[in-house]
Formats: sequence, structure tokens, C-alpha cells
Amino acid sequence: MEFDVAIIGGGVNGVFTALDLALRGLKVVLLEKGVIGGGTSGKMHGLLHSGARYVVTDPKAAVECAEENKIIARIAPHVVDDTGGYFVAVTKDDLDFQEEFISGLRRANIDYKIIDTRDAVREEPNLNPEVKAVIEVPDKVVYARELLISAAISAYIEGALVIQNAEVVGLNINGDEITSAVVRDGAKGDIKRVNAKVFVNAAGPWAGRVAGMAGINVDIMPTMGVMVVYRHRLARRVINRMRPPSDGDILVPYGHVSIMGTTAVIVDDPDNLTISKDDIEFLTSEGSQMVPALAREPVIRAYASVRPLINMPGVTGREATRDFMVVRHERPKNLVSVIGGKFTTGRLVGERLADEVSKFLGVSKASRTKEHTLFGANPSSDIKDLDQETISIVKSFEGTIDEERGLIASLTLILHHIVHRSRSLIGWST
Repeated sequence: MEFDVAIIGGGVNGVFTALDLALRGLKVVLLEKGVIGGGTSGKMHGLLHSGARYVVTDPKAAVECAEENKIIARIAPHVVDDTGGYFVAVTKDDLDFQEEFISGLRRANIDYKIIDTRDAVREEPNLNPEVKAVIEVPDKVVYARELLISAAISAYIEGALVIQNAEVVGLNINGDEITSAVVRDGAKGDIKRVNAKVFVNAAGPWAGRVAGMAGINVDIMPTMGVMVVYRHRLARRVINRMRPPSDGDILVPYGHVSIMGTTAVIVDDPDNLTISKDDIEFLTSEGSQMVPALAREPVIRAYASVRPLINMPGVTGREATRDFMVVRHERPKNLVSVIGGKFTTGRLVGERLADEVSKFLGVSKASRTKEHTLFGANPSSDIKDLDQETISIVKSFEGTIDEERGLIASLTLILHHIVHRSRSLIGWST
């Protein structure tokens, strides 16, 4: 089967690129070596950035996050919890940063409100009663896997095929173009070929490996971040430390648990990560300065992900920009890669990648993902085109105690259905 575009990587950048291109009428296949959201995107800390974190050190990324925060909340309300966020000053140094922080918020046009510390502690009883200043910003929580699956299903509905367990292990090149991707079918163990006019490298921290198959270099700084999950939800809002971006500066209320993050350590291999006891103790110590109850809270687990940051000479993982860069390669000329970015800006990355692909293919249609409501926002109408067995299982959650909790189960079931169907349509056995 010949495609207009083959997208390598089923994280937030890949699924939104697939949706964007499918909405432009192109024939798209998404190839994910594991499962949708199984990599970096499915291991983020749950924050839908308001942009406030970056207003001083990374203003371009701050403005992008601020806009995308509003867009994602509009097109995917079923996966967003509008918690709001507090930035809190704990030390004198934090307090000294306040004026610069507020100036940055104004420049980025991010809504904010100075909160009396006594009112803040009444609103958030677990907040350190000794905080010296509190600023409220429009941070939100996003349920990562649900957003990713919703976007993948939406892409399929618009005509894209979604293939999991499809690891690209080689690229066949003729002259100055890639003709096909060599794909290991993890479900069956054999090797397939996928032909396309354009290939999109959205493999995150593995993008360098994919580019290497084409004989080119994509300079990525793979940076590991550790997050710790605690048993209870200790805050209504996202709690941030009012200081320049640093390790251990955010506590996210994710469902019924709390997630403390994060660290930034450059690693050699994104598949070989080690979380130490020191990491957990450090994050707990930092977090307990904002929320003292964290020091007494049982740790459920810790996990890590690898950010595919833009490599900048002399810059560490913490200092590196959280912006992204889309690269249209000269040779092979039909390969487009993305480096960097954040989960919050995944839709925007998809739009920019789709713009580059459209230029190459001579397609004039513009992006529509800013206004395209994702699957799952209106479940009763969204499921009408699915098979009856899937519809009956999805509907079984309606009117029950687990109607809301059933969303991720329903989305996962539907994803399984569309992957099975996609494999059949591409001619792969299931």
C-alpha cells in the first residue's frame, strides 16, 4: 500500500501530525514501535502548562504553551482538569524572583493573580503556612494517555491508519529520497515494507536513531526526568516553586494521587534508565518545602521519561530550551524531523510538521486541528461508527458508578479495534 505520509512515532507529536495531515485529505499511516503513548509522552508529569514556568528563561516556549493550553482545553475537555496553579515563594531568593516573574507573565500575556498567603493556605490547607508570596496562574492537568488515544482515534476516523508494534528498523533510499521504511512487525515477528512519498521522524528521544538510518544526524540532547507518585492528592491545584526552572519544582494533583517532579539528567541511552533512592528522597525533600505533608506521604512508585531536547553546546539539560525545531532535510529530501517540544505543544508541533509535509507535496489546505474536537468529548455521538460489540461495551459504563472512570478503558478498547482494523487494511495479519 502506498501512502502520502508515513509517521514514525506514536507520541503526542506523532498522533497530532497524523490527525492534522488526515484532516488535509492525505493518506497517512502512523507507525509506533510499541503502543500509543508508551514512550516519553505517556510518562510526563501531567501538567498542561500555562506557560508561566518559562516566562523568564524561555519566553517563546512560554507563549506557545499559553496558547496551546487554551486550545487543548477546548478541543479535548474530557481529558483536562482545570485545576489552576499556584507559584509559591518559600525562601527569600524565591521572593526576590517575584518581580521578574510577574514581568515575564505580563510580557507573555498570561493571566495571573497575586493571592494573599493566608487565603492561599485556606484554599490549600497542605500548603506551607510560611510561604512568602503566592501567584495564581491558569495551569491545568491533562490525562496524558487519554489525550493521546483520543487524538489517535480521531486521526483514524479521518482516514489515517494506526499501527502499533511496528518498529522502523531501516529506511530504503533511492537517490535523494526514501522510498520505503523497513518495519519489524512486533505482533508477528516478520519484516514489512511501508511505502510513502514523505516520512516524518517524530520518534522523540529515538529520533536520532531514525535519522541515522537515513545517513544523517539529528542532534538531540536526551534528558531524563524522574517523577515520584504519592498515595494521596495533597492539593487541589498544581503547586509550583516560584524560581527559575529547576529540579524538584512542581507538584501535580493527578486524579487521586500527587506527582512530584522532576529532575534533568542527560543520558546516553533512552532505553536504559536508572532511578535511584536519592532521586526519590531529593524530590520529596524539595516538594515538602512547598507542601510539608509530602514528607509523611507514602510513595507508591517512581518513573522516568526522556525529553528529546534540542542540543545546544555548553547548555545542560535543565538550561536547554523547551521549544521545538522542525527540520526538513536536504537529503533525503522527503524526510522531516522534529526535535524538542513539550507535551503541551504537541498539537502545534503536529501543525508545523504537517505544514512542511504539505509544502513538499503541494497541498494547499491549512491546518484544522485548532478547532477539531477530539474523539471522546461527546462519547454518545462519537461511537456511532464503531462495531456493535465495541459500542455495547462502551455504553455499558453509562449510568454506572464508573462512567467517568470508564473513559480510559473505553478509549483503550476502541484503540485496539482501530489498530486491528488498520492492520487488516494495510494487508498485515492480526
